[in-house]
Amino acid sequence: MVNGLRFQTARDLFAANTAVAQDMTAVPTDQPSLEFCRKLMAGRTPEEAVTFCAYLLPERVAIWWGHECLGHLTELLEERDLDTLALVQGWVGEPNDASRRAAVAEAAAALQQTPAGWIALAVRRHLNGSAEERANGSRFRPLPAAHAVNAGILAGLARVALADRFSVLTAFVEMGLHLAEAEALRRA
Repeated sequence: MVNGLRFQTARDLFAANTAVAQDMTAVPTDQPSLEFCRKLMAGRTPEEAVTFCAYLLPERVAIWWGHECLGHLTELLEERDLDTLALVQGWVGEPNDASRRAAVAEAAAALQQTPAGWIALAVRRHLNGSAEERANGSRFRPLPAAHAVNAGILAGLARVALADRFSVLTAFVEMGLHLAEAEALRRA
């Protein structure tokens, strides 16, 4: 078990994030989070492993993960998605830069139905949620950015040829799990 994980078990994640139950049909268990996610990959709806990862990761890390997943699909994305991914990359590198935040927010408003548009929307939701969290002093809250990251990755995945989709999905989830493990080590 990775001691620094934000949510030790799937049940912990579901208890802390009520929004995840709206995005998944899987029933949470007391399995360790990483094990539960891998079990989802082997289940009837492996896409739920993407959803679980989006909620498992801290928001900024999830946004980076979404960016990286879509970065592997550049040949399937439109020019405006590529431009939006560049804006998201800039924001991740300098999240306190007001001009970068504004550019991503503008992209989110214009493109929210595209894969990268969803990732930009995740940034906007993260920024809005962070401000609300500071104002309310809330320790846990639903992670609406995770919903947008999930939508962006799944929208990108839908563009992958059916014959390749499961292998790409698996690579994306493994990348997310590696990020979760790295984040857990950093926090430990």
